[in-house]
Amino acid sequence: MEASIIINFKTYEESTGDNALKLAKICDEVAKETGAKIIVVPQFADIYRISNEVKIQVYSQGIDNIKFGSYTGHVLAESVKAAGASGSLLNHSERRIKLADIEACIEKLRSLGMVSIVCTNNINTTKAAAAIGPDFVAVEPPELIGSGIPVSQAKPEIVSGSVDAAKEVNPKVGVLCGAGITKGEDIKKAIELGTEGVLLASGVVKAKDPKAVLMDLVGGLG
Repeated sequence: MEASIIINFKTYEESTGDNALKLAKICDEVAKETGAKIIVVPQFADIYRISNEVKIQVYSQGIDNIKFGSYTGHVLAESVKAAGASGSLLNHSERRIKLADIEACIEKLRSLGMVSIVCTNNINTTKAAAAIGPDFVAVEPPELIGSGIPVSQAKPEIVSGSVDAAKEVNPKVGVLCGAGITKGEDIKKAIELGTEGVLLASGVVKAKDPKAVLMDLVGGLG
């Protein structure tokens, strides 16, 4: 499986509106120059414009467990797909959802031919998430998110333990890791620990030179 760099735009000013498009184009440029698999995860309002301007995959930051109907203010999976998203994060530490909703959202995404990435915070939740069959789980200890301290270096046992736990219950589930990833060496270590890539945000989004950071990160893919 080709290792991926997935960049969560969150709701930073540097990745909102015109800035989001600019950053997505930088990611697209690096992917084209290096052949690396880079995926961007912008805010809902930016999905359509970005997906029409770049070749790389665009994912949603989440969806809700709803169907067509009277659900004002909710996020419909069919809507983000129509806007150009080909996958979605679920259960990010900044937007936790119930296990039953995670399972329903995974099934909805699968029925639409979209990729599901369930975010977890430790080995036990990674094992539980893998058991319900997403395409990927992404382990991110919350205390390291945005810290600049890479989980692959600070807590490698959580990464390797999550890989083992996920593969034990469902060998088909890919494992990503996130939190504090900022350098190519962080990705290199993550892959050595058995992951299929990384999920990161501020390390790229808030960088003074996002392209330079991305080029360094891609170097870690080997």
